[in-house]
Amino acid sequence: MNQYLGEANQTQSIEPSWVRWLRTVRWVNRVTSHIPPALFGRYLAVGIFNTAFGYSSFAALTALLAHVMPYSYMPATMISSPLNITVAFLGYKWFVFQTRGNYLKEWARYLAVCTSGILIGILILPIVVAILHRGFGLQGSAPYVAGALMLAFGVIYNFFGHKTFSFRESKN
Repeated sequence: MNQYLGEANQTQSIEPSWVRWLRTVRWVNRVTSHIPPALFGRYLAVGIFNTAFGYSSFAALTALLAHVMPYSYMPATMISSPLNITVAFLGYKWFVFQTRGNYLKEWARYLAVCTSGILIGILILPIVVAILHRGFGLQGSAPYVAGALMLAFGVIYNFFGHKTFSFRESKN
């Protein structure tokens, strides 16, 4: 038992003080207590890979098609988007949530979560910009700050959506 307590104390001393403080906030602790840290860590790692892969495929296709047609970024977007969505889906399926089978069903659910998150973002973004502009006096920077806040919201919303809906465990 002492060895276990020693490990806990070592882990606590490695954590930054702001993480220890954040654990004392009741609603944060309630929301995060049931999330295995390794799961969320894998989610973030796959998300970083998806961001790099998605932008790289878009940029490469834009450059490749620029010699063939004007406005090459439009067909590049139309080609890279389904590819990037599918690569992201497979990354979350295989490495984060590690589910088996049900590819088509899970992919449809994955698209539903992503699409609903985009729609919520489109609806909330102007409200957040207005609050930042009027309530906090931010002028030209309000859309950028709002975009960053919405990005954080999207990461959390999509994580819970994928965990509880897209890749939920089958009851069979």
